[in-house]
Amino acid sequence: MDKQTFLQAAEGKLQEIYGAAVQDQYFEEFRSLVNRWEGKEWNKNTALSEENIYLITYGDSIYQQGRPTLETLHTFLKEHAGKSITDVHLLPMFPYTSDDGFSVTDYRTIHPDLGEWGQIQQLAADYRLMFDFVANHCSKSSEWFQEYVNGNSKYEEYFIPKDPAFDASIVVRPRTSPLFHEYSGENGVKTAWTTFSEDQVDLNFKHFPVLLEMTDILLEYAYHGGTSIRLDAIGFIWKESGTTCMHLPQAHAIIQLWHLVLDYSKPNTQMITETNVPHQENISYFGDGTNEAHMVYQFSLPPLVLHTFTTHDASTLTAWAKTIEKVSGEATYFNFLSSHDGIGMRPTEGLLTEAEKQRLVEKVLENGGKVSYKNNPDGTQSVYELNINYSDALLNKEEDLTEELQVQKILAAHSILLSVIGVPAIYYHSLLGSRNDEKGYLESGINRRINREKLEYNRIVTELEQDSRRKQIFEGMKKLMAIRQQHGAFSPYAPQEVLDLGEQVFALKRTNQDTGEDLYFIVNVSSEPVTVDLDRNVTDLISGEKVNGKLVLGSYQFIWGK
Repeated sequence: MDKQTFLQAAEGKLQEIYGAAVQDQYFEEFRSLVNRWEGKEWNKNTALSEENIYLITYGDSIYQQGRPTLETLHTFLKEHAGKSITDVHLLPMFPYTSDDGFSVTDYRTIHPDLGEWGQIQQLAADYRLMFDFVANHCSKSSEWFQEYVNGNSKYEEYFIPKDPAFDASIVVRPRTSPLFHEYSGENGVKTAWTTFSEDQVDLNFKHFPVLLEMTDILLEYAYHGGTSIRLDAIGFIWKESGTTCMHLPQAHAIIQLWHLVLDYSKPNTQMITETNVPHQENISYFGDGTNEAHMVYQFSLPPLVLHTFTTHDASTLTAWAKTIEKVSGEATYFNFLSSHDGIGMRPTEGLLTEAEKQRLVEKVLENGGKVSYKNNPDGTQSVYELNINYSDALLNKEEDLTEELQVQKILAAHSILLSVIGVPAIYYHSLLGSRNDEKGYLESGINRRINREKLEYNRIVTELEQDSRRKQIFEGMKKLMAIRQQHGAFSPYAPQEVLDLGEQVFALKRTNQDTGEDLYFIVNVSSEPVTVDLDRNVTDLISGEKVNGKLVLGSYQFIWGK
């Protein structure tokens, strides 16, 4: 795209965002921003392929005393994960005050415990990096908010004070805390909109300097090695009286503006939207498939896979997967089973019955997990997410009695993640075979800490060699990832055909339309053997065995047949 075409498109988006309030000054300041970044030397990104597998981790998830944790993470990845991982999603790596990084005090500085930009660049030399952009809100301790509270006119409109004329009666939120909080400053008390917590204060994107500042930060992240940018809680960034204040047209237009900016400045940079909401709302962030998110989180996948292995019935997963089609040649799904957050339950709306949801709630509680709730506009509360290590969530206590069976079940669940259309992302505790961190929860009182344990480097290296469970999961995952990376049928953009081979199996055919390669994936979601009639002969890429039409799968067994 030439510069003039880009600027015309970008100015059209600014007009769409601000409507009658738009000013010529906005266009001038936006052009100035573009000119400033255009003069820099940008590294190039390559397009996504079947080789790309993301690891989701904090910058200090693996640590050594007296060493910047980014260096320790880098060492661990090179010496132990190797090329199985190509992309590293670094959860917020900036100074913060709460929520394990999601209350940023300074968007442009690396947290000193992690290191500095130099360590980021060293990591970027070996791995593609995904940066977390917490665009909706910042910490109450940030310079911006402190200046707002203390009456600096520059920041007067950076935040959203409580306004009696604003109708917030149907605002949708994922928390039970108040929507507004009061803060004391040098000149008295000020109020501010707080979607997530008293320490996380929403930014006011209606104020153009905020959008301009955040666009500058987005470009800084891409320039410093971010090949993917995750837009955290992006559905909340625009507020209008009398609405839900979620997924508003202006929020979509801002993402479309940022899509233009990244595609012009650093092509093949992936912009990923994080919207933990029902499926149809979630995929609206693809826009027309070419103009908005390059990837959206596949939020329905974790609870549906959990439901499938809990009930030993793949019918619901199969029916849902039939609705998941190729988006375009440049947009696809960001697939995951576990993350730093819990297993979101809003994405099951319309997919699981209330009884099925309750079964998952009861199972998670029985397996040592926790449950988090949200407030509804009618004053009621409902389950928002299940907080538990995913491997512990999968466990059916009366059936999965042996370590061998438990490990096979965990690998089976992740075989689905590695097979469905899109790009797979594996949480570090899933890769390393971790369990619930009950101590972390008890010490903090924070539900999500049950799946955020930080691991000392020497300890985890030793356990990956000596702890049978950890070793089997880690080596099993790496084997599967290595196989996947060799086959173009797993391209993020290769379509999938969902096969009906019985309630106890989930099955797909993946086809790369450019190369003609196709692969069959079949997994037994039950703890009992199952026989499947496959209408062709294939060789299982995992075991090397030939399958001649009829396939007998053991407990939680799966194949990739070619």
